[in-house]
Amino acid sequence: MKQSQLFTKTRKEAPKDEVAKNAELLIRAGFIHKEMAGVYSMLPLGFRVLNKIIGVIRKEMNAIGGQEMSLTALQDKNLWEATNRWDDGIVDIWFKTKLKNEAELGLGFTHEEPLTALMTEYVDSYRDLPIYAYQFQTKFRNETRAKSGIMRGREFLMKDLYSFSKDEKEHEEFYEKAKKAYGNIFNEVGIGDRTYVTFASGGSFSKYSHEFQTLTEAGEDTIFVSEEKKIAINKEVLNDEVLGDLGLDKSSLVEKKAVEVGNIFSLGTRFSESLNLKYKDETGSEKFVIMGSYGIGSGRLMGTVAEILSDEKGLVWPMSIAPFHIHLILLNDKENKASKAADEFYVELARKGIEVLYDDRDLRAGEKFADSDLIGIPVRVVISEKTIAENVVEVKDRKTGEVHKVSQEEFIRTFGFK
Repeated sequence: MKQSQLFTKTRKEAPKDEVAKNAELLIRAGFIHKEMAGVYSMLPLGFRVLNKIIGVIRKEMNAIGGQEMSLTALQDKNLWEATNRWDDGIVDIWFKTKLKNEAELGLGFTHEEPLTALMTEYVDSYRDLPIYAYQFQTKFRNETRAKSGIMRGREFLMKDLYSFSKDEKEHEEFYEKAKKAYGNIFNEVGIGDRTYVTFASGGSFSKYSHEFQTLTEAGEDTIFVSEEKKIAINKEVLNDEVLGDLGLDKSSLVEKKAVEVGNIFSLGTRFSESLNLKYKDETGSEKFVIMGSYGIGSGRLMGTVAEILSDEKGLVWPMSIAPFHIHLILLNDKENKASKAADEFYVELARKGIEVLYDDRDLRAGEKFADSDLIGIPVRVVISEKTIAENVVEVKDRKTGEVHKVSQEEFIRTFGFK
């Protein structure tokens, strides 16, 4: 893509009411637009990153047997009354609305109820199970506080998968697969080394749920980390019983701030009993389906990466989710030799399937380099009158700052995506 055709522009400052680092950087770099507190629109660069993240998550969910679908955002009040989650005194983050006939509707903040109800039409026998259904869907949560940028929004995109199993053994086997898949996702997007499987409250469903907490001072959660075992405990459940269960000593734990980037819950028969989701086993006896819930906020994950993998100059995207692989920068020259060479190199890279943002704008070198650092594409390639004379291109690694020169042919031959 030619940068001269990109309608977004970089900014020197973010809106004055924006306090979150991730949102400040993403707004300044032209990835997102702030509509109001906790509500952000994805601009072309941001949308590319978000789709890359979705692709990483989708690959892992499909690998463990997930079937992708899309449920509605509008929710039937009756379903949620059946599970006692419609009342604002029970769930205080609802956005609710009414039809013209005064019938109440909700904007979904999660989807256990509607998907469980849907499954009653497709599950009858043990032969119909297990089922692992997931979606990427916009959620709405009336958060009291929305000051963490896209790490905590009132409207946000989320991947939620729900498992439907015959028994606890089948459920636990999938639960462990999901846990490993989540680890793969966080490794792929560049934050696996600072993301911990964290024991948290299982509520009324199970003894523990598992959060995936990423260390950052911008986090709203406090966790206690065991570096040795690569696990953590949420402050909310830390007690002697949890330490006996996990074989940990209080003295070996380090207190850290973190942001929750994913969670997995065992739901038992909580929703299947309320909404009458049953199946007949091999003997013809009716049993309630065992369920699990597995969530990742795609936008929150994007915000977390932006928060953590950035420096004083701007964003630093990992190759796996960067909006483009290469930022090709043309430094204008009097005879336009560099322009011709850059145009041809841009076409050649695109032909090789390499994603390129081509800065063909008529700006000074300093402005282009500052924009490149702010946008954070992993590899910067400069073509100028000087590089033409030397028959090379200048290559800079955004993460390390290392600069070297190679021929165009060698660059294309050796360019990798790691």
